[in-house]
Amino acid sequence: MVTTTEPKQQVKIGPTKLLINNEWVDSVSDRRFATINPSTGDMICEVAEADAADVDKAVQAARHAFKSGEWRNMSATRRGELLYRLADLIEQNIDELARLETLDNGKPLQDSLGDLGLVIACYRYYAGWADKVQGKTIPINGPYFCYTRHEPVGVVGQIIPWNFPLLMQAWKLAPALATGNTVVMKTAEQTPLSALRVGELIIEAGFPPGVVNLLSGYGPTAGAAIAHHRDIDKVAFTGSTEVGHLIMEAAAKSNLKRVTLELGGKSPNIVFADADMDAAIAGSHEALFFNQGQCCCAGSRLFVEEKCYDEFVARTVEKARQRIVGDPFDSATDQGPQVDQEQFNKVMSYIESGMREGAQMLCGGQQVGDKGYFIAPTVFADVRDDMKIAQEEIFGPVMSIIKFKDINEVIERANNTMYGLAAAVWTQDVTKVHAIANNLRAGTVWVNCYDVFDAAAPFGGFKQSGIGRELGEYGLQQYTEVKTVTIKL
Repeated sequence: MVTTTEPKQQVKIGPTKLLINNEWVDSVSDRRFATINPSTGDMICEVAEADAADVDKAVQAARHAFKSGEWRNMSATRRGELLYRLADLIEQNIDELARLETLDNGKPLQDSLGDLGLVIACYRYYAGWADKVQGKTIPINGPYFCYTRHEPVGVVGQIIPWNFPLLMQAWKLAPALATGNTVVMKTAEQTPLSALRVGELIIEAGFPPGVVNLLSGYGPTAGAAIAHHRDIDKVAFTGSTEVGHLIMEAAAKSNLKRVTLELGGKSPNIVFADADMDAAIAGSHEALFFNQGQCCCAGSRLFVEEKCYDEFVARTVEKARQRIVGDPFDSATDQGPQVDQEQFNKVMSYIESGMREGAQMLCGGQQVGDKGYFIAPTVFADVRDDMKIAQEEIFGPVMSIIKFKDINEVIERANNTMYGLAAAVWTQDVTKVHAIANNLRAGTVWVNCYDVFDAAAPFGGFKQSGIGRELGEYGLQQYTEVKTVTIKL
């Protein structure tokens, strides 16, 4: 069942300029670019287009805010209070922010509201950490008193993706601010509106000028300028592995700035015949199709034990056919559009590749409606490990189901990828649980569940899925330098 009606609600558009030093300003070049409604393909509005000159202005503001000490030397308790205040303001404006996110990104409104629950929790989690970042006293040999301090890195450049604009903004801003850093953040060019609206709330909350600077712009210009800037001390990026390579190269060539990267994935989702089949089918469905398949940790390599393969495939296809695609403001909608024309074309090319290489397409595979970027939920069976759809990150509603025989085989095959972001296993056998969890090369392993996130649980990847961790206490470590102080007694 599908529906592709026009969005039913009017949405208030917030700021469309750049936020630098707590002021909304036009770009130096006066250029602007359109942000597009993915449900219709029509322009929502134009926003200021930042480039290297604007990045330089924002870095100067952030550096002044850091060096002046107003933020860095502010009491940690006060920094926490401001983060709590920001969380409260987001909660007070949750409906407006959710509608803005859905308009600009295309995700169903209920999913935007779900994201915002995690956003608010993230800011509050790190607000609580702000006055608990501390070093240690160390008993060293001799008449000395030795201790460590955890100090902010300095000016941090942050580049966020378009699939979870508000949530990725929170994951980046909250730990950086809690530890006393100042920030220059580039929003995704596809989805700038909700992140810029949070900029208004940052000012309203009382953050000093220059502490948070928000730039809308393109990766090859504004993003590259952040990666190359010699007065940025650290860069944090979420996005593709390909761009992650470019950022590391730029960081090395500029000033050896610190780097954390949360990159792509091709996550194995393993279903054994002894699993609770109802839960495994429902969980695997959401693991792939949630957020239009636009998740770095999507369960996109679905390994199913041969004993239950036929039943699993048949029931999974039926569930995919029942998925409602259409107007993201309609409460009945399960799946909205892909984020833009480029992503739509990319996903369709992978569907064509799967058919060309001999996978069996059991449902989907076509555009839904005659405008917007809607793609029907697509399921491929009889997928081989060497097929393109089993090797490369699709970032769309395309499920690849792969048959396996035993646990040793599936562990080896699951690890046979350059990625290592996430994984899952569905079984009622605790021995299999531990074997899978201990032997998969992935930063997160879910057991009999998928996409369970909490601000306290670290997230990040092995191998080419990234460097460092976000969330939890581990996320704080990415934004501090450790200083050792030794005093002769």
